[in-house]
Amino acid sequence: MKLTLIILGFVFTIFSFLPFIKSPLWWIRVLDFPRLHVAIILTAVLIAYISMYGFGETSEKVMLLTWVIAILNEVRYIFRFTPVAKVEALRSEQKNPANAFTIMISNVRMVNKKHQQFKKLVLRENPDMLIMNEPNEAWHESVRKEFDALFPYSIKKPLENTYGMLFWSKLKLHNSEIRFLVEEEIPSFYTVVELPTGKKFDLFTVHPQPPRLMRNTETREAELLIVAKQAKATKYPSIVAGDLNDVAWSSTTKLFKKISNMLDPRVGRGFYNTYNALIPFFRYPLDHVFYNPEFRLLSLRRLDKFGSDHFPIAISLNYEPITEEEQEPPKADLEEKEEAQELIQEGIEKGEELNQEKKENGELRQ
Repeated sequence: MKLTLIILGFVFTIFSFLPFIKSPLWWIRVLDFPRLHVAIILTAVLIAYISMYGFGETSEKVMLLTWVIAILNEVRYIFRFTPVAKVEALRSEQKNPANAFTIMISNVRMVNKKHQQFKKLVLRENPDMLIMNEPNEAWHESVRKEFDALFPYSIKKPLENTYGMLFWSKLKLHNSEIRFLVEEEIPSFYTVVELPTGKKFDLFTVHPQPPRLMRNTETREAELLIVAKQAKATKYPSIVAGDLNDVAWSSTTKLFKKISNMLDPRVGRGFYNTYNALIPFFRYPLDHVFYNPEFRLLSLRRLDKFGSDHFPIAISLNYEPITEEEQEPPKADLEEKEEAQELIQEGIEKGEELNQEKKENGELRQ
């Protein structure tokens, strides 16, 4: 038993420190996700070891101290997403917000057949805008009639590769584009949304590739940081939403926030884990909404599951630029801007390589 605890402590300590390596290798970046889980398991191992074997000799004390440092390392990443931390995105204080709207984001899971259950959820929530990640043509056909009637504006790109995207809106849209920023079969959307008062904002929706077996994260990093720069450069305040396939506390997401100068409403409020809805213990916040300080938060809710491996999430915001200075988004320094540009270049090169491989293998539709 003692040897088992030592091995477990060693392994989970490695899991804690390995993400310090700035590398897009999938087996490193995937360890950004389970910070809370590693902290819990390593704490349990530490308590079990001390209760059964005490502190032991000097070498054992050094080992136990290393485990404690590893636990604290994990906690420092996730602490900001607990209710005891200071909130980053402030709530609106307006009693009757004139520029309020709700966005619902949902990865529907392409193979999920519970289309009717999802439609009922959307009709019940009745959001102003709806972002669907992973829909294929079957999903589109199953919801098109009801959603086209409910939402007069839309952008649509259903695909059979799990990276399709559908966007519906009750609010008027301008200059809508379907963009392929890094990989030729992974779309993102851009549009200018007009509120009933005539005020406008930019909306970017994204769904880059996740780290997985034999697939590194160069293209994910590049897509997110390209969008961050685009959102920063537009003349309107911006919102970025979707399944980012990254956790809120990762170095990539933190760099994204600094480059875009955006706020995360989860900070100081909770994890709002959206994945995996099918496995209660292994859940992470993968579906996100980030926005500029011209917006104030009205509500943030994780919605009921409907058969997908993601929970939907709904956020209500109010556009009130008069209070913009009261919120302080993170900002990038020169070194971080250079790092972002390097990651973008690496990701674009990797995307070109992947696109060429797919063309040669006949996997890329022309």
